[in-house]
Amino acid sequence: MADSTLKQKTANGLLWGGINNGFQQLLALAFGVFMARILCEDDYGMVGMLAIFTGIASTIINSGFSVALTNIKDATHKDYNAVFWFTVFVGLALYLILFFCAPFIAKFYKYPELTNLSRFLFIGFLLGGIGTVSYTIMFKKLMTKQQAIIDMISQGIALSIGIVLALKGFAYWALATQMVILTSLSSLLRFFVAPWKPSLEFDFLPLKPMFSFSIKLFITNIFTQINTKIFSIIFGKLYGANQVGIYDQGQKWAVMGNSFIAGMINTVTQPILVQVNEQKDRQVSVLRKLIRFSAFISFPLMLGLAFVGREFIVIAIGEKWLSSVPFLQLFCIWGAIGFLSTLYMQLIFTHGKSDLYMYGTVIIGLLQLLVVYLAYPFGIFPMVIAYIAMNFVGLMIWQYYTSKLIGLRLKHVLKDILPYLAITLGCFFVAWLLTKNIVNLYALFILKILISGLLYVFIMKISNSVMFKESMEFLLKLIKK
Repeated sequence: MADSTLKQKTANGLLWGGINNGFQQLLALAFGVFMARILCEDDYGMVGMLAIFTGIASTIINSGFSVALTNIKDATHKDYNAVFWFTVFVGLALYLILFFCAPFIAKFYKYPELTNLSRFLFIGFLLGGIGTVSYTIMFKKLMTKQQAIIDMISQGIALSIGIVLALKGFAYWALATQMVILTSLSSLLRFFVAPWKPSLEFDFLPLKPMFSFSIKLFITNIFTQINTKIFSIIFGKLYGANQVGIYDQGQKWAVMGNSFIAGMINTVTQPILVQVNEQKDRQVSVLRKLIRFSAFISFPLMLGLAFVGREFIVIAIGEKWLSSVPFLQLFCIWGAIGFLSTLYMQLIFTHGKSDLYMYGTVIIGLLQLLVVYLAYPFGIFPMVIAYIAMNFVGLMIWQYYTSKLIGLRLKHVLKDILPYLAITLGCFFVAWLLTKNIVNLYALFILKILISGLLYVFIMKISNSVMFKESMEFLLKLIKK
């Protein structure tokens, strides 16, 4: 009965996580296509240069306490209340600091416009912290349906306002406004929907037991934000807003596809693994099932986006963005396998091993910074290749830690994912052979997707794929209901 209940919770979580992220990515796709045709590279670059500050600020506001709360099975009101007020006060303090630092940010990049833009963009920090604990509670209770509805409403409203502002000629202000509204609205809605409300008690003692875990997570996440946003700093400082915009545009579409997968599995992974934390064999079984499901979805989606990358960019946002295609394809290749890192890190969280997470992330990050420095004389593209290559090295580090924790060997992982990879690549090869002489861009784009997609489903069906069969059975049950 316990296995059946856990399986149903996982299935429901993945379903609503998929619906939520799928809807958000479709909206973001439409928004991205529309905005990229209106705005120029510099507009995206202006917002992109501030990405490192928004990323670090978001990490500081959370400070790792959200993950710590998730790991506490019997968390009390005092625990939640302490984290709530901590995040609110930190968000306020952080905004004030960045408000006065805005002129220095603008001076660093040599773009005076960044002073007012950054002060406006950072407003999201004031309200972002309000929803942190509410999100954690809904996450722990697997309230994926409610989370999905909140995200869809917030995304829909924010993107609509962004489009109106872009049409009115507000340029990069349209992008910034969309981001502020999305962060603020989703945070407020979670606060009102979550089955918990704070009280006016400013007791921060409950943070003490969480501190040793959270501080390591906090340091790690700060390091990660600096590391992942390094190109926005380098390109912005050395090459200007134009190159930041091209890079961000290519990375954005790959991240969008990867976010659909990561968002779906993150919805359930940590809460489900926490429930079986004391049963190593069962935890291995659950993790391998999640790995197979992720591979089943990730390989055709991410490698498929790389396969039609050129056609997609030209059709969706125009030839002016063709130079972003190589970046899109590179990040798609990593995104296809990146779900493993996501799952491994979630497992490490459930075991309370924030020290392993910190050491692993720092090692990977230092390697990435080193290879970026060494590749710098060769140009932008080699730097990005070297950076992504280190992600694969990092994946082996996470695999090593996972093996030590629960005994999941690399050979088991390869056994789970290689069939899906081989079938995916085979389908793309057949689609390429059948379409290589087609000249019309639209026909080529559609036929590549149709041929490879239908062939993938056909092979899954005739090979009696368990993952395909279970996914279809669950969807059919849902439709009947």
